[in-house]
Amino acid sequence: MTSDLGFPDGRTAASPGPERILLVGSSGGHLAQLMSLRPWWSAHERAWVTFPTEDAKSNLEAETDVSWAYSPTTRNIPNLLRNARLAYLVIRRFRPTVVVSTGAGSAFPFFVVARAMGIATVYIEVYDRVESPTLTGRLCRPFSDLMLVQWREQLGLYRGAQLLGRLL
Repeated sequence: MTSDLGFPDGRTAASPGPERILLVGSSGGHLAQLMSLRPWWSAHERAWVTFPTEDAKSNLEAETDVSWAYSPTTRNIPNLLRNARLAYLVIRRFRPTVVVSTGAGSAFPFFVVARAMGIATVYIEVYDRVESPTLTGRLCRPFSDLMLVQWREQLGLYRGAQLLGRLL
């Protein structure tokens, strides 16, 4: 990671303090990008939300607070509603100070619920979409306190985005 996760109010995710981090991401590459932030999140209380795939189960086997999201999410209204309910339940139970996501579809309801509850949100755009914004990035941007991108070329895709640098 090339920079701290800095919030508009001056806090940084690298600053001391009892952060309670909710990490939300699809399995596979999205989860791998969240896992690469281990030097940051390992020092804080955390909970995870992802899909119950074999790679996710393996990557998160040592974690104590994992919730499984509903998939598929693309154009699937029943699963959107299930994930919205899950978002409400997980956020109410865990009470995060920040929700961090690399996408994809499961992130949106968590950002909506977090915003409604006054919880900070950080969206990290994926590294493999350089020329156009992702659907989840476009949906989550209005609910994001901090929008981070991994490539300088992505800065023009989202107003107010900050360059984080590559995670993988």
